[in-house]
Amino acid sequence: MVVPLSMGWRHLLFENWPVDPAVMDAHLPPWLEPDVFDGSAWLSVVPFTNVDVRPRGVPEGLGIRLPELNLRTYVTRGGVPSVYFFCLDAQGIASVLGARLLHHLPYYYARISLTVDDGRVRFVHRRRHPGARPARYVGTYRPSGDPFSAPDDAFGNFLSERYRFYTAAQDGSIRYTDVSHDPWTLYPADADIETNTLLAAHGFARPDADPVYYYSPGLDVVTARSRRARE
Repeated sequence: MVVPLSMGWRHLLFENWPVDPAVMDAHLPPWLEPDVFDGSAWLSVVPFTNVDVRPRGVPEGLGIRLPELNLRTYVTRGGVPSVYFFCLDAQGIASVLGARLLHHLPYYYARISLTVDDGRVRFVHRRRHPGARPARYVGTYRPSGDPFSAPDDAFGNFLSERYRFYTAAQDGSIRYTDVSHDPWTLYPADADIETNTLLAAHGFARPDADPVYYYSPGLDVVTARSRRARE
């Protein structure tokens, strides 16, 4: 990233499917390896909203709100557990253009609505990015059990306690960004996902297994600068 950022991530759903590692490997740059849990790679769709997105050092309350939907998997390189983003869909044309042109991130413009009513989150998404494959995601979700600290749960730790992410830039290079935040608090979640064409838009068949759901109320995040990864 040109400028390190501060932001909050709020009202997240982690919708997670097991995938054959060989299938996942075919979708990744050749020098990133799928990370596995219980013998499977994992593919996740994560709807949420960014709040108070601003350059690091700018006072709180002066940032923007940016609802977002991303498609991600879990990778390792040099022993560092990381996330790889296939796409990040967000509302706000200026924000998406800035993220693509200045921060080398695969953002797509979308119309997104996130509302919360009595603890239940309603998320409605439609990709509207010119030239991109269409995608739509509509669902409702909520926490359904007791909270737990992600580092204390093997699968929760695998999914969320990662402090580096990789993306493919428009010039074909692979970029990485380090992030810092407190450990995640997660909940088991109930979700009613009415429409999800995001997987198909990025070349994935819908897995046969039922997804595993987690919810998080969120946390605050600080990013470092984006750097070009070396093969």
